[in-house]
Amino acid sequence: MIIRGRTLHPGTATGEPIRLTAPLSFWGGTDEHGRIVDAHHPQCGAVLTGRILMMESGRGSSSASSVLAEQIRARTAPAAIILTRPDPIIPLGALVAAELYNLDLPVVLAPYDAIPDNARLHVSATPTEATITWTTA
Repeated sequence: MIIRGRTLHPGTATGEPIRLTAPLSFWGGTDEHGRIVDAHHPQCGAVLTGRILMMESGRGSSSASSVLAEQIRARTAPAAIILTRPDPIIPLGALVAAELYNLDLPVVLAPYDAIPDNARLHVSATPTEATITWTTA
Protein backbone atom coordinates (compact mmCIF):
# COMPACT_ATOMS: atom_id res chain seq x y z
CA MET A 1 0.00 0.00 0.00
CA ILE A 2 1.11 3.57 -0.63
CA ILE A 3 0.25 6.71 1.30
CA ARG A 4 1.06 10.04 -0.27
CA GLY A 5 1.86 13.07 1.80
CA ARG A 6 3.53 16.44 1.83
CA THR A 7 7.25 16.82 2.37
CA LEU A 8 8.22 19.08 5.27
CA HIS A 9 11.88 18.02 4.95
CA PRO A 10 13.28 15.71 2.25
CA GLY A 11 15.08 12.42 2.73
CA THR A 12 14.60 8.68 2.67
CA ALA A 13 14.42 6.20 5.52
CA THR A 14 13.38 2.67 6.34
CA GLY A 15 12.42 1.33 9.74
CA GLU A 16 9.86 -0.03 12.12
CA PRO A 17 7.09 2.35 13.14
CA ILE A 18 6.39 3.74 16.57
CA ARG A 19 3.00 5.42 16.89
CA LEU A 20 2.79 7.93 19.72
CA THR A 21 -0.56 8.48 21.38
CA ALA A 22 0.33 12.01 22.51
CA PRO A 23 2.49 14.83 21.10
CA LEU A 24 6.11 14.93 22.22
CA SER A 25 8.69 17.66 22.69
CA PHE A 26 12.25 16.59 21.98
CA TRP A 27 13.43 19.24 24.48
CA GLY A 28 13.00 17.63 27.89
CA GLY A 29 10.94 14.82 26.41
CA THR A 30 13.77 12.66 25.11
CA ASP A 31 17.29 11.90 26.27
CA GLU A 32 20.60 11.64 24.41
CA HIS A 33 19.86 7.99 23.62
CA GLY A 34 16.57 8.76 21.84
CA ARG A 35 14.45 7.44 24.72
CA ILE A 36 11.24 9.19 25.78
CA VAL A 37 11.93 10.46 29.30
CA ASP A 38 8.93 12.75 29.79
CA ALA A 39 7.35 11.11 32.86
CA HIS A 40 3.91 12.39 31.80
CA HIS A 41 4.06 10.94 28.29
CA PRO A 42 2.04 7.72 27.88
CA GLN A 43 4.97 6.02 26.13
CA CYS A 44 7.70 7.08 28.55
CA GLY A 45 10.62 4.68 28.20
CA ALA A 46 10.08 3.92 24.50
CA VAL A 47 13.14 4.28 22.26
CA LEU A 48 12.73 6.31 19.07
CA THR A 49 16.23 5.76 17.65
CA GLY A 50 16.13 4.39 14.11
CA ARG A 51 12.35 4.02 14.05
CA ILE A 52 9.75 5.79 11.95
CA LEU A 53 8.09 8.11 14.44
CA MET A 54 4.38 8.70 13.83
CA MET A 55 2.67 11.39 15.91
CA GLU A 56 0.04 14.05 15.46
CA SER A 57 2.49 16.91 16.02
CA GLY A 58 5.30 18.05 18.25
CA ARG A 59 4.62 19.66 21.59
CA GLY A 60 6.21 23.01 21.63
CA SER A 61 9.40 24.61 22.74
CA SER A 62 11.43 26.12 19.96
CA SER A 63 14.47 24.52 21.61
CA ALA A 64 13.16 21.13 20.48
CA SER A 65 14.57 21.82 17.01
CA SER A 66 18.12 22.06 18.36
CA VAL A 67 17.68 18.88 20.41
CA LEU A 68 16.41 17.03 17.34
CA ALA A 69 19.30 18.35 15.24
CA GLU A 70 21.77 17.10 17.85
CA GLN A 71 20.06 13.69 17.97
CA ILE A 72 20.32 13.49 14.18
CA ARG A 73 24.06 14.30 14.43
CA ALA A 74 24.55 11.69 17.16
CA ARG A 75 22.45 9.17 15.19
CA THR A 76 20.01 8.70 18.08
CA ALA A 77 17.08 10.38 16.30
CA PRO A 78 14.17 8.60 14.65
CA ALA A 79 14.88 7.50 11.07
CA ALA A 80 11.92 9.59 9.84
CA ILE A 81 9.00 11.50 11.31
CA ILE A 82 5.42 11.37 10.03
CA LEU A 83 3.05 14.04 11.35
CA THR A 84 -0.66 14.55 10.78
CA ARG A 85 -0.59 18.28 11.60
CA PRO A 86 1.94 20.82 10.35
CA ASP A 87 4.59 21.65 12.94
CA PRO A 88 7.35 24.19 12.17
CA ILE A 89 9.72 23.12 14.96
CA ILE A 90 10.37 19.52 13.87
CA PRO A 91 11.23 20.26 10.22
CA LEU A 92 13.46 23.10 11.45
CA GLY A 93 15.53 20.60 13.45
CA ALA A 94 15.87 18.41 10.36
CA LEU A 95 16.84 21.43 8.24
CA VAL A 96 19.51 22.51 10.73
CA ALA A 97 21.00 18.98 10.79
CA ALA A 98 21.05 18.92 6.98
CA GLU A 99 22.81 22.27 6.80
CA LEU A 100 25.30 21.72 9.63
CA TYR A 101 25.99 17.99 9.40
CA ASN A 102 24.84 17.02 5.89
CA LEU A 103 22.44 14.47 7.42
CA ASP A 104 18.85 14.17 6.24
CA LEU A 105 15.89 13.06 8.32
CA PRO A 106 12.66 13.01 6.30
CA VAL A 107 9.70 14.78 7.86
CA VAL A 108 6.37 14.12 6.18
CA LEU A 109 2.82 15.34 6.70
CA ALA A 110 0.44 12.43 6.01
CA PRO A 111 -2.37 10.38 7.54
CA TYR A 112 -1.01 7.20 9.09
CA ASP A 113 -4.06 5.41 10.54
CA ALA A 114 -3.89 2.70 7.85
CA ILE A 115 -0.28 1.78 8.63
CA PRO A 116 -0.08 -1.44 10.67
CA ASP A 117 2.10 -1.46 13.78
CA ASN A 118 3.94 -4.63 12.69
CA ALA A 119 5.11 -3.16 9.37
CA ARG A 120 8.47 -2.20 7.97
CA LEU A 121 8.07 1.30 6.53
CA HIS A 122 9.90 3.10 3.76
CA VAL A 123 9.59 6.88 3.64
CA SER A 124 10.67 8.72 0.52
CA ALA A 125 10.32 12.49 0.63
CA THR A 126 11.45 14.62 -2.28
CA PRO A 127 10.90 18.37 -2.45
CA THR A 128 7.80 17.78 -4.58
CA GLU A 129 6.20 14.65 -3.10
CA ALA A 130 6.30 12.21 -0.21
CA THR A 131 5.39 8.53 -0.25
CA ILE A 132 5.15 5.99 2.55
CA THR A 133 5.14 2.30 1.67
CA TRP A 134 5.36 -0.79 3.86
CA THR A 135 5.63 -4.52 4.05
CA THR A 136 4.38 -6.75 6.84
CA ALA A 137 6.01 -9.85 8.19
